[in-house]
Amino acid sequence: MKLWKSNHCTIYQVLNGRSNSFLISNQSTSILVDTCRKNSWETLTLQIDKLLGKNNLSNLILTHTHFDHAENASKIKEKYDSNIILHGIEAEYLKMGYAPLPKCNNGVTRFLIDVIGKKMESHYSYEPVDPDILIDENYSLNNLGFSVDIIHTPGHSNGSISVIIDDSIALVGDTLFGVFGNSVYPPFQMILKF
Repeated sequence: MKLWKSNHCTIYQVLNGRSNSFLISNQSTSILVDTCRKNSWETLTLQIDKLLGKNNLSNLILTHTHFDHAENASKIKEKYDSNIILHGIEAEYLKMGYAPLPKCNNGVTRFLIDVIGKKMESHYSYEPVDPDILIDENYSLNNLGFSVDIIHTPGHSNGSISVIIDDSIALVGDTLFGVFGNSVYPPFQMILKF
């Protein structure tokens, strides 16, 4: 398990793969960022329980509401009595348990979504849940003893958010991908029309 230490907390990568899940902990509480797929529930909760110690899991931050980031949100809220934080634009998707697939900005990912993704769309729904804290542009978690800011970073979805820790570490959901060695690239990006 990877971990990073900052001035005020420790960040653990509790799950990785198709999507990542991170636990941010200080001396008194912890915050989970994204939940991954429902088939990773057992591994996710084993890792969380091992890392929590005497802490509670006060909040779950969803970088966006696509199934591979939010499928376990309802279970996390129920098991840990955590508040769910997300951008207000994504609230209705979480309440429905479904978010539309992203548009794509290159031929390969456009093909994947338009052909393969559309055929599998029925598998992208998840247990709906109500969010607790809706953010607009920026939101600070300083009141919990963290130097953590949540900022609106639309692109992958209109309500995508990123978590900035101690002005030095960024958890960005699917805003960027490490697809090609030593580079980041956003292969799935919402195409905004004005």
